[in-house]
Amino acid sequence: MQLVKDFFIFINDVFLKMTWLENIINEFLEKIIGMDVGTLVFKGTSFFFFDVIKIFILLTILIYISSYIQSFFSPERTRKILGNIKGVPANIIGALLGTVTPFCSCSSIPIFVGFTKAGLPIGVTFSFLISSPLVDLASVILLASIFGWPVALAYVVVGLVIAVLGGTLISVLKMEKYVEEFVLNRIVLNESVIKQEEYIMTKKERHIYSVEQVKEIITKVWMYILIGVGIGAVIHGFVPQSFIESVLGENNPFSVIIATLVGIPMYADIFGTLPIAEALVLKGVGIGTVLAFMMAVTALSLPSIILLKKVIKPKLLFTFVGIVTVGIIVTGYLFNMFGYLFI
Repeated sequence: MQLVKDFFIFINDVFLKMTWLENIINEFLEKIIGMDVGTLVFKGTSFFFFDVIKIFILLTILIYISSYIQSFFSPERTRKILGNIKGVPANIIGALLGTVTPFCSCSSIPIFVGFTKAGLPIGVTFSFLISSPLVDLASVILLASIFGWPVALAYVVVGLVIAVLGGTLISVLKMEKYVEEFVLNRIVLNESVIKQEEYIMTKKERHIYSVEQVKEIITKVWMYILIGVGIGAVIHGFVPQSFIESVLGENNPFSVIIATLVGIPMYADIFGTLPIAEALVLKGVGIGTVLAFMMAVTALSLPSIILLKKVIKPKLLFTFVGIVTVGIIVTGYLFNMFGYLFI
């Protein structure tokens, strides 16, 4: 048993935490550049280069794998899967399907519109819309590389629970009438259209599609990653721990609410927020407060809310934002209370 445990620790250190890469960067900065290991500049610089290189390596591999899996789920195939399931199970499937689709909330909205036009229940489409930016293979692996598997898996479970409960509540409230008319104009699919949409890719086509997705997503997010890592490096190397703890520490009962409200106006995906979250945890911020910040940025970014406003009416928009915000805040406080179980 100990041999198996040691093997998984080795795999985790080499492929996820990449301790070897951190050692190389530290050696380079100390012996080649001549930086003093004990300085704040060294800590911030090491943090920046290590996180940038690690995230891009993991992101390239994980986007390829996620996109390859996603290539098996065309919009029409997804519609047919969801169309045959009713009630809460449909919300669960909708939330799970959100884990193999786009990496940010803005890119999820066109698919949400397509599902709604295709006649899927509004609650199911909202379960998809909530889970899509929150939970995916890449985010799980990246979370595990920084915070460990218990936190990553707990994050997935919580994200899916929020998605299922949110979609179910919207369904119970019967809020279909608050979707804009042009979205409710159903698409009529004839047999020839269905056959076209159900075209099955070859292995070569899946590979090409996955490589294109890597290029497209990296092109979209690289700037946010650099900004996020830069902010994380500044927090890690230069911002006094006492200041961080006074604002977001466990002694501040409003830390989770502050983190959530700060995260909502920002626009980034989980890849850009992870380095900031890592730096905050290293400064003593509770894991729940950090996860609340990450969830708010990814699920409730201001640009995505603006886009969503174009397809749903204010009452449904406020309901959606309210449900997700409450879910994030409750999650944050629960993780702060029981976070010791995962770390």
